[in-house]
Amino acid sequence: MSHVPVTLLCLPCAGASATMYLRWRRHLPSTVRVVPVELPGRGIRLHEAFVEDFSQLAAQLGDEQRAAMQGRYALFGHSMGALLAFALAQWQQAAGLPLPGALFVSGSPAPQCREREISGQEDDAALIRALHKHGGTPAEVFASDELLRMTLNTLRADYRVCASFPEQPVSPLPVPLQVLAGRRDDIREASQRAWREHTREDFSLHWFDGDHFFIREQEAAVLACLNDALAQHFPEVAHAAVAAS
Repeated sequence: MSHVPVTLLCLPCAGASATMYLRWRRHLPSTVRVVPVELPGRGIRLHEAFVEDFSQLAAQLGDEQRAAMQGRYALFGHSMGALLAFALAQWQQAAGLPLPGALFVSGSPAPQCREREISGQEDDAALIRALHKHGGTPAEVFASDELLRMTLNTLRADYRVCASFPEQPVSPLPVPLQVLAGRRDDIREASQRAWREHTREDFSLHWFDGDHFFIREQEAAVLACLNDALAQHFPEVAHAAVAAS
């Protein structure tokens, strides 16, 4: 049995930084190496320009993460990050490179069920309403003009990424696909189940109490689900009790 940890690459949601996944390193077993994937224009890449085209961003991330996606790895993404994780798996398949051992998509309708509600041209007031609607934004962001401006700039750029998501049909992946969903999220159940069309392997849908940001509200349950699923697909990942604090 291999002693090399399985790599779990984690893609952030719109308006967020990869730091949203840093806590997971403390709560998943040592057999899982959590790699939060930072996008240009935020976090440690704050000095870089935003990439506002979906296909361009996916291709750039595929190139940047090529080494991490050579061994035994899985992909996780929440909301916009779910679409990026899906695109990275498609990128790997098109390039004839190693596919993930599992793909986790969280808080996102299947690509063919997306509603074109955003354009990337929203004004600040509309973006602030969106932040309040979805929750998950710390109160200190709204209390700081500087933090709020950075968040709005990032969210607007990411809305443009989402608006540019390509519509062309893609072939199902030969990769196990697991969907994580919040019971109070406004994404329709049928749109969550429609991810089934994108895999030729095992498919499962896991429900959690909470709204769009159930991955924060129910962090311990989400991490336990991830750990169990990783242990199923990667024998070297031990079943372990997971507790978030």
